[in-house]
Amino acid sequence: MAAPPAERRDAGRSVHFTEEMAGFFCLGAPDYAAGFHNGREAGTPLGFHLTIGTHDLDAFLADPEHRCDAMGYVDAPVFGGGHLPVVEGWFNLFAPGQRPGRTVMRYRLWFFAGGTGEPLTLVGLKDVGNDPGLDAWRDTTCLFTRILEGHVEADEDENVPERARGLVMIEPAMFARQLTTFRGRPSAVARFGWMFARSLATVYWRRPRPHGPS
Repeated sequence: MAAPPAERRDAGRSVHFTEEMAGFFCLGAPDYAAGFHNGREAGTPLGFHLTIGTHDLDAFLADPEHRCDAMGYVDAPVFGGGHLPVVEGWFNLFAPGQRPGRTVMRYRLWFFAGGTGEPLTLVGLKDVGNDPGLDAWRDTTCLFTRILEGHVEADEDENVPERARGLVMIEPAMFARQLTTFRGRPSAVARFGWMFARSLATVYWRRPRPHGPS
């Protein structure tokens, strides 16, 4: 049976890809770097495996926040195991940053701790801007990550307890695999890729500025 017209139109506008990131974090860390280094020494890894995408590419491209859905799982053994399912997840690609000439990639993943069932939120930020040196790879592959108590909306981040901080990253092999996971009509994938390339070019043609969450 042929798909209804609306579903055929959605299929033409749909783009999805898979992303994996891995690193370390630490409970009670004062900052991201300390969370990464202390977590590596303590053996407390953190990672995720996500399918990110949109069913309406036109709406995604028109939205300044460039919001996508993000579903998959979080790997956080310190919270009771690996492959903790993401029950709701969102991703913003090249959304406006807080300072001129900068953009951000945001991740917000709701999941439950294994065993206890405690609701938790992974909040991640990639701060993308033209800083001194060759920093495009670092900016787009290093995620400053926090774990918050509860399932937290974006405007509530500063009003809830924070459990941990750290860094997760895309290694070159992960990135190579990611490039093979794009799904959608070739024209839609090409439009998505053009948006990504154009956004990068716009950012890195600017004069370098200081950056970085603490």
